Amino acid sequence: MAAAAPPPPPSDVPGMPEIAPPSARRTLFARVRLAAPSDVPHIHKMIYQMAVFERLSDQCIATEASLTSTLFNSPPFQSFTVLLLEVSHLPFAPLPPPPQQNPTTVPAFAPVVRAINLDLPIEDPEAEIFASGAEGGGAVVAGFVLFFPNYSTFLAKPGFYIEDLFVRECYRRKGLGRMLLAAVAGQAARMGYGRVEWVVLDWNVNAIKFYEEMGAKILQEWRICRLTGDALSAYANSNY
Repeated sequence: MAAAAPPPPPSDVPGMPEIAPPSARRTLFARVRLAAPSDVPHIHKMIYQMAVFERLSDQCIATEASLTSTLFNSPPFQSFTVLLLEVSHLPFAPLPPPPQQNPTTVPAFAPVVRAINLDLPIEDPEAEIFASGAEGGGAVVAGFVLFFPNYSTFLAKPGFYIEDLFVRECYRRKGLGRMLLAAVAGQAARMGYGRVEWVVLDWNVNAIKFYEEMGAKILQEWRICRLTGDALSAYANSNY
């Protein structure tokens, strides 16, 4: 009796991404640092990209000049503060120490550095546009978070309000958004603040799930109220 023919090799499963073997994995170094006025061109580009993603580009009128004139007039954490996310395939060199702040009120922010193992390389079509001026060796700016102090009367403690948190599209789902948010939360905890708050668009289910997994509570019963544009200007000469 003839031996049975060997079974055919398994066919490829359509739609399954190719996974690189462990030996081919690449390391991505990520760093969160305080932004500086020289970073404004990158910040401005990311703000516009965020506005496009949120379908609000018609409302984005910020310019590099207006950002420069408003973002860096106070020491970090005492007013508007921007943390910048940079990535590189090479380890980051140490940054020079920041200017001395009052050690009794504001703990210094030490850059946060992480190494991330990638199964597949990241193709960044805007690597040249977002090349970091603070670091050589191919480092690029990948995201930012902008926040400022607020206050809770119920807790009788200050906190931080996050206005914007953004990671460029090709670097999403790598844990980098968590890294930015954790940097703000860590600074708030070191300063003895009571909480960190932000808002999320109701259709952005991926972001909502991400925030809930980090332990954040989504306050369904609250709504944002806003006066802006002509509605705000009407109060300039109002007698109330």
